[in-house]
Amino acid sequence: MLASKRSKPCFYLATRADVTDLMAMRHTLSKTLGVKVTSNAFLVHALALAAREYPLMVGRFVWTSTDSIEPSDGDGQARPSQTPEPEAVIQIADAVNVGFAVSSAQGLVAPVIKHAHEKTLAQIAREERLLTDKARSNKLTLDDLEGETIGLSNLGAYDIDSFIGIVPPPAGTILAVGKVSMAATPRDGRIVARKMMSLSLAVDHRVVQPDYAARFLQVLAKRLEDPQKLID
Repeated sequence: MLASKRSKPCFYLATRADVTDLMAMRHTLSKTLGVKVTSNAFLVHALALAAREYPLMVGRFVWTSTDSIEPSDGDGQARPSQTPEPEAVIQIADAVNVGFAVSSAQGLVAPVIKHAHEKTLAQIAREERLLTDKARSNKLTLDDLEGETIGLSNLGAYDIDSFIGIVPPPAGTILAVGKVSMAATPRDGRIVARKMMSLSLAVDHRVVQPDYAARFLQVLAKRLEDPQKLID
């Protein structure tokens, strides 16, 4: 994480999502699906779907080595140089694998829900519960921790308004989520009290431009504000 913080030139974006409807339906939905649906499950699902629309959000900046070509030494044949030249490329992951932070007795760990974009909300909820239980009982395997392409850290349960995450080493983006709080919000020409969730993005600027990330964050927030589409 220290190397990531030092080497990645990040920019940061923040917004709020109206999650009044999401919070209202969560407990009823849990009974219907037969599994507890946490706010994290909704976040993972929305994050995965939004990332499929904006694939650079699961991209990462890497250096590769290529052999340079030296001039001919007289026999007419060019020869590869012994010193490889670094080349910067952006690699876009084939899958949205969401690593989510979990506090355990051994410290902070980030198990990964792999291919989250291909899974239903119920499947994600079950996998999140399983991985969280394994993390807290120190039973995570190496496979549970590998393959992260985008990060999620939710500190809402700790009464944190908002914060900025550190982009995980294998990824280019992390979503940081704060608590849900009541706020006076304009709606249909009136001021009403709504439940708002703070969302913050930290993004590697070498991979993504701010306007692209802003559109991604906007789509993510809209998905959380219309949870019925996350269920269908």
